[in-house]
Amino acid sequence: MAGVSYSDPMIELPSAFVPGKIGVVTVTYNSAAMLDEFFASLDAQTYRQFCLISVDNASSDSTVLLLNAQPGAEQLVIANVANVGVAAANNQGIRAAIEVGCEFVLLINNDVVLGPDLLAELIRGLTDHSCEMAVPLIYFSDPPDRIWTAGGSFQPWLGFRIHHRGSNEKDRGQYHQPAKIDYAPTCCVLIRREVFRRIGLMDERYFVYADDVDFMYRARKAGVAMYYLPRGKLWHKVNGLTGGSLSDFSLYYNARGRALFLYKHFRDGNPFFWIWLHSFHDLIRALLRKSFRHTRKVKLQGMRDGRKAASDAT
Repeated sequence: MAGVSYSDPMIELPSAFVPGKIGVVTVTYNSAAMLDEFFASLDAQTYRQFCLISVDNASSDSTVLLLNAQPGAEQLVIANVANVGVAAANNQGIRAAIEVGCEFVLLINNDVVLGPDLLAELIRGLTDHSCEMAVPLIYFSDPPDRIWTAGGSFQPWLGFRIHHRGSNEKDRGQYHQPAKIDYAPTCCVLIRREVFRRIGLMDERYFVYADDVDFMYRARKAGVAMYYLPRGKLWHKVNGLTGGSLSDFSLYYNARGRALFLYKHFRDGNPFFWIWLHSFHDLIRALLRKSFRHTRKVKLQGMRDGRKAASDAT
């Protein structure tokens, strides 16, 4: 893998910014069916010092029309003529948020419904815990009292696989205390702008999936402090836009992202062991699902392409 010259895209911060201003960055792709509830819950926020930056990845439905038709809050719509992927689109939104003077960036899905105090609780939490990133308690949208994630963690003994704390548990108050964490999905995360100067933007080689794992791993290595704040609440329509976790799309890009992550960060160690472990784990799951041949074919192609992406100079 000699000769790899890729480095995560860095950003220069302008000296001037608006204290307390949040750039709410969301990436859309044929998201029209999700937007009404998303916009309504964003409009209901008690914290009002924010602008909405929507980056559309060449939707073929009415998404862009709906984005441009939104009244009220300050907003910017970036309409890409091609689908550049989630990581690259997030970077467009992050740069735009910083350019218009935002002190904070909120990366957020649009297949979600925000609790009315979400922004206020995340902003308050950054100060209360002297941290640089904050995430809420995220429920499934159906059933709405079942937890999708209450923060998360890396599992170093499994090649830095990720774990969602409380996943699929009914909320009985067991995760109602703030906690310092080292991983959370970027479904909803509030980030101080200085973090992007320290660790760079999203790695655009990840088209979708694992870009957040990569970003959170780099933040962890750089000592960026992140807290889970359960008073902030969000409801997520999981897999609402990707065809489900067992679709060929999800299988391929999850495998590709996993291989890219391992070969990027552990090329000086032994990524082959972790790739083998990942493959063995998936083999067992595929056999249990009785979908061995097709699933393995899709995922093996994803892993091959992920390794190639990690090897290619950018």
